[in-house]
Parts: sequence; C-alpha cells; structure tokens
Amino acid sequence: MAYNLSLQGIKQIVNDTDYSQKQVKVVRELLEDGNTIPFLARYRKEKTGELDEEQLRDLNDRLEYQANLEKNKEDVINKLKDQDNLTNELMEKIKKAKKLQEVEDIYYPYRQRKQTRASKAIEKGLEPFAKFIMDSKGKKDLKVEAEKYLSEEDELTEIEEVLTGAQDIIADKIASDPEIKNLTRQRFWNQANIVSEIKDDAEDNKGVYEQYYDFKESINSIPPFRILALNRGENEEVLNLSIDAPDSSIINRIKSTIIDADSSFKKEIEESIVDGYKRLLGPSIEREVRSKLTEEAESHARNVFAKNLEALLLQPPLPDKIILGIDPAYRTGCKLAIIDESSKVIYTGTIFPHKPQSKKKESLEELNGLIEEFEIDSIVIGNGTASRETEELIVELNQEYDLSIPFTIVDEAGASVYSASKLSREELPGMDVSLRGAVSIARRIQDPLAELVKIDPRSVGVGLYQHDIDEKALLEELEIVVESVVNRVGVDLNTASPSLLSYVSGLNSSQSKKICDYRNENGQFSKRKEILDVKGIGPVSFEQSAGFLRLDSKLDPLARTEIHPESYDVTEEILNIIGFELSSFYDEHSDVINSLDNLSLSLNKLSDKLNIGLITLKDILKSLKKPGRDPREKLPKPIFRTDILKLEDLKVGHVLTGTVRNVVDFGAFVDIGLKSDGLVHISELSSEYVSDPTEVVQPADIVRVKVIDIDERRERISLSMSRVNEVE
Repeated sequence: MAYNLSLQGIKQIVNDTDYSQKQVKVVRELLEDGNTIPFLARYRKEKTGELDEEQLRDLNDRLEYQANLEKNKEDVINKLKDQDNLTNELMEKIKKAKKLQEVEDIYYPYRQRKQTRASKAIEKGLEPFAKFIMDSKGKKDLKVEAEKYLSEEDELTEIEEVLTGAQDIIADKIASDPEIKNLTRQRFWNQANIVSEIKDDAEDNKGVYEQYYDFKESINSIPPFRILALNRGENEEVLNLSIDAPDSSIINRIKSTIIDADSSFKKEIEESIVDGYKRLLGPSIEREVRSKLTEEAESHARNVFAKNLEALLLQPPLPDKIILGIDPAYRTGCKLAIIDESSKVIYTGTIFPHKPQSKKKESLEELNGLIEEFEIDSIVIGNGTASRETEELIVELNQEYDLSIPFTIVDEAGASVYSASKLSREELPGMDVSLRGAVSIARRIQDPLAELVKIDPRSVGVGLYQHDIDEKALLEELEIVVESVVNRVGVDLNTASPSLLSYVSGLNSSQSKKICDYRNENGQFSKRKEILDVKGIGPVSFEQSAGFLRLDSKLDPLARTEIHPESYDVTEEILNIIGFELSSFYDEHSDVINSLDNLSLSLNKLSDKLNIGLITLKDILKSLKKPGRDPREKLPKPIFRTDILKLEDLKVGHVLTGTVRNVVDFGAFVDIGLKSDGLVHISELSSEYVSDPTEVVQPADIVRVKVIDIDERRERISLSMSRVNEVE
C-alpha cells in the first residue's frame, strides 16, 4: 500500500488531529512497508508513540483520504489545463481546498455535462448578453441590447427568447457557483426538515410505517435509525420523502449576495436566481443532503453492528465441558450434536418430541440415555423455530429423571448459512447438512470466537437495518472487527481452524489452509518458528503473525505468552537477571512473579542495560507475569437455567437477570427466559442521559432488569435497568 502524499497533506492531518508530524510520517512508512495494524499496535509501540488499534485505523483512513484528495486535485488541475480554463485564482482555490466536496464544487461549472438549457443558450451565442445583464450598472436599455442577438439561424426571433436564453445562462452560473452552493448547503443543514407522507396507493396493512405517515424532523438532529426506516418505507413504496428547506430565506440570501444595489436589471437577475434555485440548485442540494444522511446513517449502523459483533466474539469460552447442542424444529425434528471438551463431535442424532410426530416420551428417554452415556455437562438450544417448546422439554427432562442439567439459549443466526457452506462440508465430511447446525450451536457456547469466525459476519444477527445498507462496506467493517478480536485474544496454532487462522495478522486464507494441511500431515507444531517450514510462509508473514500464535509446548515456553519471538533473547536475559532459567519458567512461576515484582534495578536502568525500549520492556514483564492471558476471561459467563419462565408468571415490578441479545439505537433487547426478548428502551438504560446505548451495554452482557410493562396480546415486555433498585 502506497500513500502518494505531500508534506502539505501530512501537515493537514496533523492540524486536524492530535497526532504529531513524526507519528503520521512513521505510521505511513510502516503501513507502506506492509505492517498490519494489529502488529503495529502490539509490537511497534515505541515507533508509533503507543497509538492503539483504533487510532491507527483512524490515521490509516486519514492517510487514504488525504492521498485521494491530492490525486483528485491533480486530476482537476489537469482537466482545467486541457480545457484552457485554469487560472491562477482557480489554482489557488484548488490548492487550499481541504475536502473532496470543495474540489468537486470548484470543478463543477467546468465539467462536461449533458446538454442543458444554459449550454444551448451558450451555443446560440447568448453568453455575452448574460454577462451584460449581470454587469450593467445604472440605466441601460435591455431591449436595444437584446435586439443584437436576434437570429433566425439560431432560432432567436423574439426578444423574449433572447432574454430567456440569457437568464438560463445566469441561472446555471448561480447554481454552479461554489460559494452559493456552500451557502445553500449550510442553510439546508441548519434549517431544513425531512418530511414523509403516506403514498395514496400505499399498502401497509400491518402499520409498520404508521408513525411516518405524517412526519417531520430536523435533518441535523434526526437519529440514524429513523433515516434508514424512512428509506426503507420509501423503497417499499409506502412513503413519499422530501426535504422541506427554507427556500425563501435562501433565495433572499442569494439575491443579497449576487445583486448590486445599482444593478441595471435587478428584476431579470432575481427571476434567474429564483429559477436557478428551484430548478437546479435546490434539487441538487436536496439530493446531496439525502445522500449524505443515508451515508451517515449507514456508517452509524455499521458502527453499531461492529460494536455488537465485537461483544459477541469476546464472549468467554466454556472450556472442559461436554455439551449437547440442539437445533430445534417441529416436523423435521430436533437435531442433536454432542461435542467433547476439545469440540470434537462424538454423537449426532434426531428426536421428534413436537408436533406432528409428538414423540415426547421416546425423546425424553433418548435424551436421558445420552446424558448418562456421554456424561453431558450442559445443553445449548438454538433460538429458532420450536425453541420455546424445546426449553420446556429440557425442564421436563430434569424433573422426570431428577436431573439438574443446566441449559441456555444461543442465537442461531448464521447456523444454517454455515451448515450449507463449503467449510462445513470440509470440517464435517459425511455429516448430513441438517445436523451441522446443531454442531455449530454447541460449539458457539464452548468457544464463541472459534465458531463465529466461520460465519459471514453479516449473518450473526446483531445489527439494525443491516439488510438495507451497502453489503460490501458492511463486510469490510465487520472483518476489521473480527481481525481485531482474533489478534487480541490470540490463536492456538495446533487447534485453530483455517477460518480462525485467516484473521491472524500477516496470514491470508491460502496460507492458513497450508498451515492446517501441514499440521495434519506432520503432526502438531512445537515451536512458533516451525511455521516457516510451511510452503508460502516467509519471514514477513512470520514476523507479522508469530506473536499472535499460541502454543503449549515445553520446546517453546514463551509461545504461551504475547511475547514476540524477536524478543525471546532479551526475555531470557531478564529471567537470567532474576535467577531463573527459561526451561523452569512455568514450574517456578510464582517465584518468577515475586522476583519480577521486586527487581533491584529500576525499569529505566533495566531498559538501558538490555538496550530495549521501556514500553517493550513493560509489555514483556506483563506477559511474563500473566502467560496465557485471555481478555475474555474477565467477562461474565452465559446464564444457564434449569427451569423456564412463563409470560403468565411475570408481574410488573419483578427483577430478573438476563442476557443482552442485541443493542440498537433505541435501546437493548434482553433475553430473560421468555419466548421473546424484552426491550430496555434507551431512556431506561441508566438514570443518567444516554446518547449511545452501546456505551452502556453490549451483546452477551449479563444485566439485572425490572419489568415495567407487559403487553400480553403482542407478547411485548418493557424492561428497565435504571429502576432495578427502586422500592415499589
């Protein structure tokens, strides 16, 4: 990746941000050299000034934007040169432009457009007459001047035709003027409203868009989710949308800007301004505003989806458990899959407890037999069709056979996509496609990250209006999240799937598959550096990936830590300084920690002695104290139940513990053990004002909620987190 960027472009980034010029230059060079953002954030802190991933991605985006801006400027200058339209004034304006929109506005009057009323008038030679109207001062005779342009050849046989043509030219010039466009744009953003009305022939039988049948809201304050809802209503031909702008105010402002006090032809210019605004400028800015509103709403929706996905991927694993996964259904039966502690499938089958077969007794007997035979620790049920009835079946199972097997519900979004994928056929060869979903459901609770990376992140079901936004842009943003989480957590080199490895810094899908093929043919890896034996893995890929790969091996003791192989020698030297050998590091770990906490040398002196940066030294010491650290460990484990909650048992005022399933702009949906999730409205998330629900809760969070309203007819439950401690 190369950023063709001038020093001026770098200075612009510095002026717009808190990054130093050195940081911008260094990060640019590091990215151009092929370093990944996770690698830079973890292992090049000295060089970047400790910029974290979010800052590095922001800086990367700014570098791309600035490079694109400079290329755009160069292209426009060359086009204006070719047209012989480039003046010193235009050159100066282009050089000073800080936004792509500014460059576009400057070039707009000169770009080749389809034939317009103005261009036709120019072809007929009326441009000098238009200039005469605009520039004349004092008392002048318009008719006398217009008569000079009468021409049968140009189809200008009437004075009115000449005047109309000249006014078309004036209207076009005013509508194309960068300063007038910017003035109009600002007025729209500050004062305009978006308006929706129901179409005369609309079909909205369920009243989905009822609140938007007669709706108006300021465009500078309307929340993103409403923009997406309005767009959907328009696309489904239920709503008519428009922008209600302060037209009169804008027109008057343009008049005061354009018309001189002693202008000879105020009336004609005013007519041109009104026509130019209503026919050209107003509709153009309205389209621009609608496009910008949608762009910002989609960006916000992607951001919400990304935050939700991150929380899902960071759910803590449930290791060392034998798990039964159930993919529930009615007619086709409930698919069963049992996985052992290593996620290996040890049983699959199908039971038919629900209608139409209704073989409940046989199903209970079979489930009890499986629990005894495989010593099942936990049961996981997908939240799809027949999920509620399957919960009731497990509760009955526990009661019937005096068991206490806990169960939980997982979102099965994307399980069917995975089941039918090429990857699932490779991972589970010979297994019926209908059973693969149950395997995925079981694995999602045992190691959510390892399983969810196998699914298109757009299919995990934790967004809002994700089907209405640009798929390519959404996928790009979500893949950044997956990459970030995978590298934050680290990957076991000996158990990771190709899907998981493909998100590791420095590795692509082809390299990941080759690593797994090599592992299958040659046995497990015992050292990180052994991946260099894999065809297609060179020094650069190794450098970028090695620190994120984990091994539990006596031959490479530091591979359980975040310490990069490039720092192995200095790490061993640190251990020697405090009197320990690397080979006995884990056997004497508590003593190692004690010695590290009581170093005789200050960190600054130790840093100088070892000739390494202080930041790198601190990271090494942190890793030595907590090898195998997993950021997911500190997060709450999923809620398991042994009984079931019924809607009729629920009362207003009940306080319950639930799991956040989805977070959207207007609140959070919480699973409290009912068929449908309850909603905590944004106003009920906290006793303090909340503008962004994702700052308060995220998917998979365990929260306490109070029931504040029950709508039995629509099976809707309103919950509150802010009122949990209120006394009734």
